Amino acid sequence: MNILWVYPKYPDTFWSFKHVMRFISKKAAFPPLGVVTVAAMLPRTWKQRLIDMNAERLRDRDIEWADYVFVSAMVVQKEGTREVIRRCKGKGVKVVGGGPLFSIAKDDFPELDHVVLDEAESIIGEFVRDLEGGQLKKVYQAGDFPSIEHIPQPRWDLLNFKHYVSMAVQFSRGCPFDCEFCDIVVLNGRVPRCKTTKQFMGELESLHKAGWRGSVFIVDDNFIGNKVKIKALLPALERWMCKKKRPFAFLTEASINLSEDKEMLDMMARCGFEKVFVGIETPHEKSLEECRKFQNKRIDMIKAVRNIQAAGIEVMAGFIIGFDSDPVSIFEKQIQFIQRSGIATAMVGLLVAIPNTKLYHRLVKEGRILEESSGDNTDGSLNFQPILKRETLLEGYRRVIKTIYAPNNYYKRVWMFLRQCKRRRSMRLTNVHIIGFFNSLWLLGIVDKDRAHYWKLFIGSLIRHPLSFGHAISLSMYGYHFRKMLKSLAF
Repeated sequence: MNILWVYPKYPDTFWSFKHVMRFISKKAAFPPLGVVTVAAMLPRTWKQRLIDMNAERLRDRDIEWADYVFVSAMVVQKEGTREVIRRCKGKGVKVVGGGPLFSIAKDDFPELDHVVLDEAESIIGEFVRDLEGGQLKKVYQAGDFPSIEHIPQPRWDLLNFKHYVSMAVQFSRGCPFDCEFCDIVVLNGRVPRCKTTKQFMGELESLHKAGWRGSVFIVDDNFIGNKVKIKALLPALERWMCKKKRPFAFLTEASINLSEDKEMLDMMARCGFEKVFVGIETPHEKSLEECRKFQNKRIDMIKAVRNIQAAGIEVMAGFIIGFDSDPVSIFEKQIQFIQRSGIATAMVGLLVAIPNTKLYHRLVKEGRILEESSGDNTDGSLNFQPILKRETLLEGYRRVIKTIYAPNNYYKRVWMFLRQCKRRRSMRLTNVHIIGFFNSLWLLGIVDKDRAHYWKLFIGSLIRHPLSFGHAISLSMYGYHFRKMLKSLAF
């Protein structure tokens, strides 16, 4: 059995970090972890290949080799997915769809031969038996949230490590919070399901043996969703990192209440966590209440960010504009909050109504859904009728991102982060760091018209914050990407 996995191309967005790749000679930020995880559940007798279209072209001969093409995708990859399906059907090859895109919008792809909805663990055995028996059903759906304690180690051999900035692993699925706009609860549930410590450490060991060194993204919906399990994991992770001479640098996602647990912050810092993405969304309390983000409302979020960064972990954050409760002053409030916070990587997007979320169902009842979401909350599209005038919202959004990504404001936040980040470890240098450094000298230090900011950061961080020097240079590359993407916006 010849199985070709295809991961469709992402559109160019603020989230794609397309222009960062230019500095470090990489093709994509992260690999498709879901693909290499499910691939490990399939029979070893099957021949499997993977084409990640974010890193390489899908050729006709790749499609012709396959007995089946398995397409895995997220909502933002919708248009790329349509093109992949069209090409495969044109070659007479059957296509099986799986992943969040199809679980949310399976009816949008009637041309699929077969579709696997939700998580694969509990139905993969039935799917394999039916495929080998030549009796595949149209739809396979788990309908539950299966244990993840018996998932085999991902098929790292299907990936070309040279293409990626970071590898990806997973410890848990699900989040205990229930934000109105978020589809995590729909896809993965509210009760975090965790792997065992032994199982997770085995995955890191296998990744290490496969030859990876550098950044590792722990892709959990909320890394601290089950604090008891995390606090059991972190000591083992710290021992392993010391034994292996710190081969990885971790980043993950977590709720902002991480800031309240100093013990956990200290443990994560010692384990090599360098970045954490948090959903701050908005400084406006009524909007937090509206979207059920109560965990953010009850704490001082500026102080929370500073606590995390003081532990040596950079806070990257998501912000949303377009809530019903947003006043006209929300644009200036967002700008002021972001500038005061010291969050350099501040990802601001418009509110999106994703199918099957509580927000989507509410807006359907109110007759306010205009179209399906593109999956990209930074492309200026609105798939629902907002309370604020559409023109006011779009113009205000433009003003926010133009202001916060302007070199002067962006570099101010980088400097604030360097001052807040008091406990940095010197990074283990990899080829990615070295290549990025020398390319930054040319692209940012000579070619870029805003090079004065770069050289001020270069010299200042080298003198005042030497342990954070590499991080400072990385942030200058991120700023370049944001400015480039800003110029390409069509709205």
